[in-house]
Amino acid sequence: MTIKFEHKLFKVETSGCIMHGVIVGKLEVADYDLFVPEAERLINKFGKIRVFVELVDFKGWSAGALWEECKLAYHHLKDIDRMAMVGDKAWEKGLALFMKPFVGAKLRYFDVSQKDEAIAWIEEGVIGKAAA
Repeated sequence: MTIKFEHKLFKVETSGCIMHGVIVGKLEVADYDLFVPEAERLINKFGKIRVFVELVDFKGWSAGALWEECKLAYHHLKDIDRMAMVGDKAWEKGLALFMKPFVGAKLRYFDVSQKDEAIAWIEEGVIGKAAA
């Protein structure tokens, strides 16, 4: 089953145990109100999920959204198997490196020119489930 929803410039699609998000601009609390229930639904169904995030002109988090991110990480630290971040800015790569010790997932950053490689990595070893 594939689920797709969009909010402002935040888009999420799911397919199997893979959640694919495209984030444009700044993340707000309302984005988490949509994202978290879907992530939890997938976690309940599959146990562990994989997350593929594309950052497009990413501006970070509002204060409230950063708090939601911290809560999500705390509650689901061990529920995310792999996370691929795709972006085009040096600070985004730095963010991924900074986050690595704080997430339970295998986390890799890919330049936007490596998007196909990121998709292959996030799908690697997933049987019968394609990325969105």
